[in-house]
Amino acid sequence: MRVLVVAREQMTCERTRAVNALTALVRTVELGVDARKSLAYSQIKEIATWRARSEDATTATCRAEAVRLAKRIRALDAELVDNRKSLHALAATNVPELTAAVGVGAVVAATVLITRSHAGRVRSEAAFASLAGTCPVPASSGNTVRYRLNRGGDRRLNRALTTIIRREDAS
Repeated sequence: MRVLVVAREQMTCERTRAVNALTALVRTVELGVDARKSLAYSQIKEIATWRARSEDATTATCRAEAVRLAKRIRALDAELVDNRKSLHALAATNVPELTAAVGVGAVVAATVLITRSHAGRVRSEAAFASLAGTCPVPASSGNTVRYRLNRGGDRRLNRALTTIIRREDAS
């Protein structure tokens, strides 16, 4: 599961880089795409189907690069779907009670499960809060007694817990 979660993060980052590069390209070079706003998936799909034209070398090179980036984005989208299916199968097999909870999908369940790593690592709710970086830390000064949330801990787990809480609040 850890391999799939890390691979998913890498694919997501690569997809974001490709979308940003494509957006920058179509905004700087006139290729016939309205890129004043974020590129829609339909625009990316359209760019991926472009064929070569007889135009000057600079525009032809930019068009070819736009096609390459759009095809890479679509390929990464397909890979991310396959990754989610694999994570869902593993999570449903290992922790069906977690995936049945509101706001917990395959990616979040896998993140929570891989953080735990082995039996005995998390002995209590306080240990889990400390591991996730959600435990209170004293931040008192003088006569003022106050607490703040711990900034340490596993950021990936903290993000997963925030996702669960937000989805529960929306329900």
